[in-house]
Amino acid sequence: MRITQGTFSYLPDLTDDEISAQIAYALENGWPCSVEFTDDPHPRNSYWEMWGLPMFDMSDAAAVLYEINECRRAYPDHYVRLTAYDARYGRQTTALSFLVQRPAEEPGFRLDREETSDRRVRVRIHPYALDRPQGDRYA
Repeated sequence: MRITQGTFSYLPDLTDDEISAQIAYALENGWPCSVEFTDDPHPRNSYWEMWGLPMFDMSDAAAVLYEINECRRAYPDHYVRLTAYDARYGRQTTALSFLVQRPAEEPGFRLDREETSDRRVRVRIHPYALDRPQGDRYA
C-alpha cells in the first residue's frame, strides 16, 4: 500500500532534479526548509524526528538536497520528508511538505470496526507497521 501524505503523494516518486526544483521554489519564496524522518507514517503522527535544525539561513538548493541525501543514507528504511515553512502571517505554517523517500515495502493500514451502544460504529486506523517494534518496522 502506498502512503499518500504531502503535496505530491499521488504522483510517482520525485527524482532528485525534481526535488531540487521544489526546494528552489521554496527558497525563492523565502520558506526555510526542514528534513524529517519516521518509521511510523500514521496520518495523526505529525511530529516526525528532525534531521538537524530547520535551515533558516540556507539559500542553496544543493545544500538542502545534500541534507536530504545524508538523512536517506542514515535511515534507508524510513520515510523522509521535506517541509518548507512560511512565517509571513506572524506564525509558522507549513507551506509545502512532501515525501522524498519511502521504504521498499509499505505494509499499510487496516480499519478496525467496533459497534457500540445505540447502533454507533467506531472505526480506527491500525498501521501494520506498529505490529513490529520501533526501529524494526520496515527491516
